[in-house]
Amino acid sequence: MTRRYEGQDLGPRPRIAVVGSDKLGNFIVTTPLLRGLRERFPDAVIDFYGSPVNRAFEEACPWIDWRTDVFPPDEERASRAVDGVAARTEGQGYALGMNCDGFNPYTTELVTRLGPTFAAGAALTDDLSGPLPLGDHPYHRILADPDWTSPDFLERYEGHLTSNYIGELFARMAFVETDFFAISLESAPPPFDVPDVLVHANANRTAKLWPAASWLDVAEWCGARGLEVGLVGVLPKPGREGTVGYPIEAALAAHPAVTDLRDRTSPIELAGALERCRACVTVDSGPLHVAAAVGCPTLAVFGNDAEGVGASPLDLWLPRVGHVERVPSARHCDLCLEDRFKDDACLRPIHLCMEGVAAGAVIERLDALLA
Repeated sequence: MTRRYEGQDLGPRPRIAVVGSDKLGNFIVTTPLLRGLRERFPDAVIDFYGSPVNRAFEEACPWIDWRTDVFPPDEERASRAVDGVAARTEGQGYALGMNCDGFNPYTTELVTRLGPTFAAGAALTDDLSGPLPLGDHPYHRILADPDWTSPDFLERYEGHLTSNYIGELFARMAFVETDFFAISLESAPPPFDVPDVLVHANANRTAKLWPAASWLDVAEWCGARGLEVGLVGVLPKPGREGTVGYPIEAALAAHPAVTDLRDRTSPIELAGALERCRACVTVDSGPLHVAAAVGCPTLAVFGNDAEGVGASPLDLWLPRVGHVERVPSARHCDLCLEDRFKDDACLRPIHLCMEGVAAGAVIERLDALLA
């Protein structure tokens, strides 16, 4: 019977299952947890249930002993993973299962189906009929808390949390103490000469997009100073050219100072490119976390004001490393926060928060980074 984990010792050479996500940034913020599990249980065997998107990173991670794909969500993949547990663990089974994909119904069920003695994070009861009951510890109550992003959240957990950064929350749920903000990735050289500045202009929500005119101002400034700019990301699938941030990317790709590098790297080669460039400018998206993990001097263009309120759940996701600098918006809008960031597009007729990030402010900070 799977029980809620309360920080118990797991015995000699425990088997631990970590269920990840199919998103790039989500794996990166899982690395403090993985390192912390290895620090606390040095003789553990850590298995990772992950995604082909992150496969190269997962395979290269020094804290993962074995990994397999369970994404995209698919019953056949899940069943293969569950059926292989006995052989994988030599009949021992998993001592601990950790779900690192929030409240995704697929991972919430899968972590229980793997049959761990203890579960951390979102999980179901053994009969899969409902949520695994929470305990009384504050680290358990995090799962039932509807708001992980506001200052009130930290007040509710005073003395138990140092931040509401997602990397810390994952580690705390598994009762792991480590450097919660130290994220890391392996890398590989990209198949091209790396430009001075790499930019990424797309995101999963249009509410997080910076206007094309502002990006073009940055490209123009770089071109006037002889700086090469590379646009990284993925090309749109046929019929998707007008969706999300692709029109912004098309405008950028047409600028003479910009080289279109979309689809020119695998994720681990993107890490290598960001490791080698002089600076990165990006909106809130996966490449932001990659840049942060490989030590790239980075300007994060968030539509969040000086108090942190705006288009993104900033306190939850912004990397807490010294080489990442946020350029705040001069405009205040709390509609995305009120909507718990469930909106895709801006909830106002004018995109106040992102337009409030002045191109001049970004250029000024970029000039300082490059100096």
